[in-house]
Amino acid sequence: MTTALTIQQVAHKTALSVYTLRYYERCGLIAPVGRASNGHRRYSESDIRWIEFLNRLRLTGMPIRQMQQYARLVRQYPDTAFGERKQLLEDHRKAVSEQIQQLQENLAVVDWKIQHYSNLEAKLNEHNNLNA
Repeated sequence: MTTALTIQQVAHKTALSVYTLRYYERCGLIAPVGRASNGHRRYSESDIRWIEFLNRLRLTGMPIRQMQQYARLVRQYPDTAFGERKQLLEDHRKAVSEQIQQLQENLAVVDWKIQHYSNLEAKLNEHNNLNA
């Protein structure tokens, strides 16, 4: 038996707002969601897994346009176009790796500066102890 969740439940589960979920559906990131007899959206576990994947792409900085392209390929060619989907993800992975490298280099500079101030404080404390 599959569980059908309301938009509020999915928003809570995915840490996205109701507005964002509706936007994702409007712009084609999410396929049209099933509806209950009262017209309210009902999300399946499959929908939630897809939304969680989209979250990962977004959190790693993938632009919405690329996410839309990927989603379009998945929906239009579910049993083919693997190479195109893979290439999109490989390109994104490369961009994320480069960003991580740049962040590591920037962090090294921050660490150096922290160490520099620690050394200055130690020298000042040593000087003050000698003059005490």
